[in-house]
Amino acid sequence: MKKRRKLKKKRILILFLFLISILILGGIEIMKKENNTSKQTNTSSKKNMEKKEEEKIKNTDKSLEKAPKNAKEFDALSDGEYLTEKGYTLTIKNKIAKIEGNIIANKTYKLPTDYQPENPYQKITTERCNNCIDKTAYEQFKLMQSDAIALGLNIYISSGYRSYQYQVNLYNKYVATSGVVGADTYSSRPGYSEHQTGLCFDLNSIDDSFKDTPEGKWVHENAYRYGFIIRFPKDSEKYTGYQYESWHLRYVGEELAKKLYQNNEYISLEEYYGITSSYE
Repeated sequence: MKKRRKLKKKRILILFLFLISILILGGIEIMKKENNTSKQTNTSSKKNMEKKEEEKIKNTDKSLEKAPKNAKEFDALSDGEYLTEKGYTLTIKNKIAKIEGNIIANKTYKLPTDYQPENPYQKITTERCNNCIDKTAYEQFKLMQSDAIALGLNIYISSGYRSYQYQVNLYNKYVATSGVVGADTYSSRPGYSEHQTGLCFDLNSIDDSFKDTPEGKWVHENAYRYGFIIRFPKDSEKYTGYQYESWHLRYVGEELAKKLYQNNEYISLEEYYGITSSYE
């Protein structure tokens, strides 16, 4: 009896060890397959990344004509794609220039005479309207304004959308007092004003005193959080063609605004994209 029991236990132990061996070998095979799968996945991902890089290089190497250097060159261009000095693709469609979907309007890039914001917060029925700016831009401003109010600050839009014809009269008024050269440093010629895009606006006093107010300082430090930039930053006249305007905000979206706000200062769209702002 005792010998039988020992034999039985021995058989059970052998069977147990056999099963364990099978499980171990099976686990090793599974790990090998997983490693192979992982290697294949990594190889595939690497190939995809290399493919994307190759496509990126091909796109960069495309023989695109260079972006215009001034308004005269822009006027002579047909709709199509052009390459900026920083390697960005400038797209012109229906005589409207865009980079990464952002409308470009400055001394080089003119808007069509009849251009109006595509999606205004309020229907445009007049030549000038503070609530007729782009819907998203206006909603972001209201959010910014609400946060400012919570801090005891008062910011408001003093000048929003302006039509081509309104800009004609405004610019001519400035020329009458400052001359063409003087007016060109702080006012846009008709068709070259961002106000016509509905993506920008002027705040409060619309003068240099704004930068020294609590509101001006807060706007400078926080506008980018809401997708706005100081459109004509300090010491950027060589890029923008305009003097520093602490009150003039442009909506570009939070992602780009964060890139353009560095070390407590703003970078102009011209400098960032590698484009010009020049009438001639």
